[in-house]
Amino acid sequence: MTEKFDIEERWPELFAQLDANQRNAVRQSLAAAWHEGWVPNREDVENLTDEARGAIDQTEYLRRVDAAAERHRSGTHTVAK
Repeated sequence: MTEKFDIEERWPELFAQLDANQRNAVRQSLAAAWHEGWVPNREDVENLTDEARGAIDQTEYLRRVDAAAERHRSGTHTVAK
């Protein structure tokens, strides 16, 4: 786990279209998981910010999350730089 939760600094373009309430909700969701030991990746952050700003609905969000989890389980995931 990294020492500092710098999610907006890592991917500012993903937060650019969020209003203050959306930004805070996304940050809080990600921070809660980070405190449990999860290391955020760009795909997961993008999916959550897309859902928060209304670019995708909850059904699409869950489809994306399930697909990412399946890739991780099968070992076909890639690490974003």
